[in-house]
Amino acid sequence: MREAIVVLAVWLLAGCAALPQPPMAEQRAYRVESPQGTRIDPYYWMRDDTRSDRRVLAHLRAENRYVEAVMAPRRALEERLFAELRSHVAEDDRSAPVFERGYWYYSRYEKGREHPIHARRKGTMDAPEEILLDGNLLAEGHGYFRIGYYVVSPDSRWLAWAEDTVGRRQYVLRIKDLRTGELTGDEVTLIQGDLAWLDDNRTVLYTELDPQTLLGYRVRAHRRGESAERDEVVYTERDNSFYIGVDRSKSGRYVYIYCESTEQSEQLYADAAAWPLRFTPIVPRGGRHEYGAEHLPPSGGESGEGDFILRTNDRAPNFRLVRVPVTRSADRRHWRTLLAHRDDAFIERFDVLRTHVAVGERSGGLAKLRIVPLNGRPSSLVEAQEAAYTMSLRTTPDLDSATLRYVYESMATPATTIDLDPVTGERFVRRVQPVPGGFDAANYVTEYRHAIARDGARVPVSLVYRRDTKLDGSAPLLQYAYGSYGYSMDPEFDAERLPLLDRGFVWAIAHIRGGQELGRAWYEDGKLLNKRNTFTDFIDVTDFLVAENVAAKGKVFAEGRSAGGLLMGAITNMAPEKYRGILAHVPFVDVVTTMLDESIPLTTNEFDEWGNPKRKPYYEYMLSYSPYDNVHYRDYPAMYVTTGLWDSQVQYFEPAKWVARLRDADTSPQTPVLFRVEMSAGHGGKSGRYQQLRETAQSQAFILSRLGVEP
Repeated sequence: MREAIVVLAVWLLAGCAALPQPPMAEQRAYRVESPQGTRIDPYYWMRDDTRSDRRVLAHLRAENRYVEAVMAPRRALEERLFAELRSHVAEDDRSAPVFERGYWYYSRYEKGREHPIHARRKGTMDAPEEILLDGNLLAEGHGYFRIGYYVVSPDSRWLAWAEDTVGRRQYVLRIKDLRTGELTGDEVTLIQGDLAWLDDNRTVLYTELDPQTLLGYRVRAHRRGESAERDEVVYTERDNSFYIGVDRSKSGRYVYIYCESTEQSEQLYADAAAWPLRFTPIVPRGGRHEYGAEHLPPSGGESGEGDFILRTNDRAPNFRLVRVPVTRSADRRHWRTLLAHRDDAFIERFDVLRTHVAVGERSGGLAKLRIVPLNGRPSSLVEAQEAAYTMSLRTTPDLDSATLRYVYESMATPATTIDLDPVTGERFVRRVQPVPGGFDAANYVTEYRHAIARDGARVPVSLVYRRDTKLDGSAPLLQYAYGSYGYSMDPEFDAERLPLLDRGFVWAIAHIRGGQELGRAWYEDGKLLNKRNTFTDFIDVTDFLVAENVAAKGKVFAEGRSAGGLLMGAITNMAPEKYRGILAHVPFVDVVTTMLDESIPLTTNEFDEWGNPKRKPYYEYMLSYSPYDNVHYRDYPAMYVTTGLWDSQVQYFEPAKWVARLRDADTSPQTPVLFRVEMSAGHGGKSGRYQQLRETAQSQAFILSRLGVEP
């Protein structure tokens, strides 16, 4: 079914005149002090770290009632969209199984249930199923539920997992006896989601969170059956600009501690069979050196501890791969190059097999897969068939596997899980993402274009649209981007786009600076004192798509999440007239105030991303684009803003204050600012799969309502 977009100007004018009145927040002057000056924040009172202030909660609930009142006339449209979204979900679905230590592990969904079931089968997929964790049972009684990591002990008997029942990314460790199915009673609170077993099958490493900043700062060892109060500290991170985490080597020989800041990293290792643990840096931290390593044990008959394979930016801004003996890993004189640095290719990740290394690299903005033989033969790229696509390397847990795994997809092609024989090149399709509801990939077109930014930079743009959508300047557009932390936005398939595509929309991903699509320099040119490039790139892509008749002027919508929400706030201030509507999810919009407060989670370890506003150059630059600080009296586009009350990444009060200031400044009565607050969720929104579809349906109904679309 394909529906035409009809702009009903009369309905818009009449409907807007009848809009309910939004909550207008009280203003109370609060002085935000800093070494660089004082600012007055009239809405600072909305900050409540306890999430229990009755006045604040009443205001947030009033915001939700306003959303419901404004969207009430579009309830039928919202239900229609939800039905379409759900029709494209394979309700009984299973992941491609992964083999590890004698078992096939996988996750599956059951029709009508919100959460995945994690299971395994011994030896063959024809063996009886053994359920490890049923997320639906564990979620009972909780408004939110998510599993972080789950790890099985080396003897395959014990299961440790981390669960979050609030949405604040504060996990609880629990352990289950897979032989009996009984819980052990172990409980460790205030931890990250990462876990690693030692060889004794009794001890689990975890990362402890600071109770105020929620930063991981210590690694402890918990022994099954003992009180958490007895857990020993095995590592403490002294630098609060670093994230830390734990893992176990693929070989099983070592346990790792990862220490990473925005601009440098360090990885420590210790024998997983020895106690007490003695952690040694693979390469000591220093300068701006970033690296990650995996262990390659000796082959049969060989002695020694084997080698580390390193991805390193040492003399290689786009990274290179080297191989070095474990005992000499810190001595660069013993590094042997496996894959040299290239100016036109960025090495993102790698996976080690016994005879090959699989490399996820990015060139021309696209994620590709390269195979590097360990016998010295030349490397080779895995070929693709489309102009805009992504190949995502997956970890193959079995070091001796004859195949490696990756996922191929595009904005028009559902994700296909493939096992590749690196010797013969033979491919085995293990799973194709099912997309029911009448989806036919042949009905959609994907393109890869380049917009010229105002400073001459070529900004890649991925597009998808229906084959029968005319690119004659009449199509509405939804433009999405992120543009921070060096995170690259891949042109992946997403069935949630289909309701808009089937109504004539073009969907665009702008690969703007601040991401790493075009290598490290692309990231560096969109951070710190270059951050404004991120915003102007996005605006320039909009202008390009309108000029090229891909999109209709006056029918452009923009969407971003988290740091992408910062982007939405910036473009709203810089070019509000270019957008019909803005969707800003969990947006980071009060940049200066947040980065001045080191008690707020994620502040200190992000100084290298945004800058430290206690230093004048950064203060002035950040103040020049901070969305909250640049709201002025003018006509703003319609806006749909979301947050989670328990969000630990971007605190709820940032968008709450921003919305209040926008409402006070917006001079247009025809453009509502809606603010949806999920009272039992965090940064990722609601946790259930159908709950998430409900969120998407409402945001899409908001978009279509701005164009006058009826159900």
